[in-house]
Amino acid sequence: MRYPQGGGLTAERQAFRERVRMEAVGMFADGRGSTEIAKELRVSVRSVQRWRRAWQESGQDGVRSRGPASRPKLSDALFAVLEEELAKGPVAHGWPDQRWTLTRIKTLIGRRFHKSMTLSGISQMLRRHGWSHQVPARRAVERDEAAVAGWVKDVWPQAERPRRRSGPGSSSKTKPDSR
Repeated sequence: MRYPQGGGLTAERQAFRERVRMEAVGMFADGRGSTEIAKELRVSVRSVQRWRRAWQESGQDGVRSRGPASRPKLSDALFAVLEEELAKGPVAHGWPDQRWTLTRIKTLIGRRFHKSMTLSGISQMLRRHGWSHQVPARRAVERDEAAVAGWVKDVWPQAERPRRRSGPGSSSKTKPDSR
């Protein structure tokens, strides 16, 4: 399975997967079958077959991980610069409020580094570096609890469709009263 930009795995998980591949190499040398190895190591048979082919062609080094399939769009040095830019805030970059959205970060990356990334790629990159989406810790000061309670009591019941009464019905959409 391929993971975007940098593998998406922690160092411990990468080491675990490397150990699994090396265990498979030991089992290849013992002459064990692919299905048996896959069951014992809890991996797919296709992975075991792919590792066996690589082991037959290049030995133990052929089975070792070659690292992530692609390099990250932003190196660690460029990401540090991006963090500095994010710390300045959106207003410093010309937006009217203090909300960083993925679209705004994408625009900032394009302006600052002349690179294009997808929104999901940006989200994954930020998560990998310890950033997370933020939710307000408390309610707005301007919130009027009495108005909210009145809306829920008076307006919401008219907006919501009434529930059907329980009783005899039909599964037919065209003839609701038929049995």
